[in-house]
Amino acid sequence: MPEPVTQTLDVPGATLTYDVRGDLANRPVLLMIGSPMGASGFPTLASHFADRTVVTYDPRGVERSVRTGEITELSPEDHAADLAALIEHLDVGPVDLFASSGGAVNALALTAKRPDLINTLVAHEPPLAAILPDSEAALAVVADMYATYQRDGMGAGMAKFIAFVGYDGEVPADYTQQPAPDPAMFGLPTEDDGSRNDALLGQNLRGCTSYQPDFDALANAKERIVIGVGEESANQMAARGGKAAAEKLGLDPVVFPSGHGGFLGNEYGQPGKPEEFATTLRQVLGR
Repeated sequence: MPEPVTQTLDVPGATLTYDVRGDLANRPVLLMIGSPMGASGFPTLASHFADRTVVTYDPRGVERSVRTGEITELSPEDHAADLAALIEHLDVGPVDLFASSGGAVNALALTAKRPDLINTLVAHEPPLAAILPDSEAALAVVADMYATYQRDGMGAGMAKFIAFVGYDGEVPADYTQQPAPDPAMFGLPTEDDGSRNDALLGQNLRGCTSYQPDFDALANAKERIVIGVGEESANQMAARGGKAAAEKLGLDPVVFPSGHGGFLGNEYGQPGKPEEFATTLRQVLGR
């Protein structure tokens, strides 16, 4: 796999940093995105596509992509505008797009607005809490996470996030009344350092999970869209979001090996099944 060439792109309110592996003349380019996960989550998956030109990037406010001005919460439309600017800047025509988690939500927002920029979108486990039957309870849990973060700091807020993403099944109305998890259980800090700049909890969490995709617009582009769910994700919220989105579009979700982060190598110490995942992704892109 070619070594990544790092470049930047100035957009309103931020400078985006992106990496290109290979020759942009090799079409279609494969863009891999997450949110709030940046480019650092994709080296293993990218390595399985040495025959493709792979582009990864850090969303605004994440890792190397620095925001300017007031640091406010972001919406999927904000990220979609950045993605459109990046794809147009690459000047390679429509791209294949693999999008994970919050990145999948942002990619759906992009596809609804600019289907002309997408060849094939693979949206893997978008955590679309707002379209679930138990959306009121699920969004109440998200609101509680955000309030905990703002009140008590990253450790307390992230402990609630980790506990929730592994929850299987519909969210009960009394979920937030359960005892809060101990941050130390997850190796998180128990003291509040006073910072409130976490990209997940402070910047993206509420906008991502409360997003209502424009399914009418997406239906006009559904031949370009694949919804993925992890075989080990069962009825966790992100997988349920993917299944609900697929149902609204009249699509059958594609089952990918492993779970939510099935494409990961050892980037974050929680490897999935990246080789098997890449095989499925290649099959989907080549359909």
